[in-house]
Amino acid sequence: MKWLASIGLSGTVLALFAAVTSVAIGWTYLGTKVQIDFEVRRAEARQLLEIFPANTHNNEVVDDTFAVEADTALLGIREARQGYRVRQGGTVIGVILPATARDGYSGDIRALVGIRRDGTVAGVRVVSHRETPGLGDKVDLRKSDWVLGFNHHSLIDPMLAGWNVQKEGGIFDQFTGATVTPRAVILATRRALEYATLNSAQLFEIKPDSA
Repeated sequence: MKWLASIGLSGTVLALFAAVTSVAIGWTYLGTKVQIDFEVRRAEARQLLEIFPANTHNNEVVDDTFAVEADTALLGIREARQGYRVRQGGTVIGVILPATARDGYSGDIRALVGIRRDGTVAGVRVVSHRETPGLGDKVDLRKSDWVLGFNHHSLIDPMLAGWNVQKEGGIFDQFTGATVTPRAVILATRRALEYATLNSAQLFEIKPDSA
């Protein structure tokens, strides 16, 4: 019966090893996720002042936040995130919305879209992506100035058909060899504008008698 005892011991050792391995993998995942979330948060904080420079407002934008729930219509975000209000003299002159393009070539493209009170784009910054280096990564301002092409545009400039890449009738540049990525960011930006328009009273704290 020694062989049965040996098999039982081996099984116990294997089960213990599997349990320890599972715990280790879980901790590694959680640690990595926390680090990734921290880096994304730090990138967002830096980019807030790129979208609305310090001389355009007199509040601490990074602390003037509001909650945006996961799967909020038009914004595409998969997890709850924060939006930001930009104030001058107490008046909300702009907001910065989190937006996710779920149809990127290599997965989600997370961005921040700054929108002025008049409905024009103050700026767009891509926070994280996995797009192809040398092609789709041109949505990142560190790689090219393509995202600056959104500045000052709105839902009426251009009209709906213009919110696309040039080869498909829009006004925005495409990338050589990569159309999916810029199209995804263009659509995400337009949807953020639509969200801001539909929720302008709440976002910009507009009172009924001042609308």
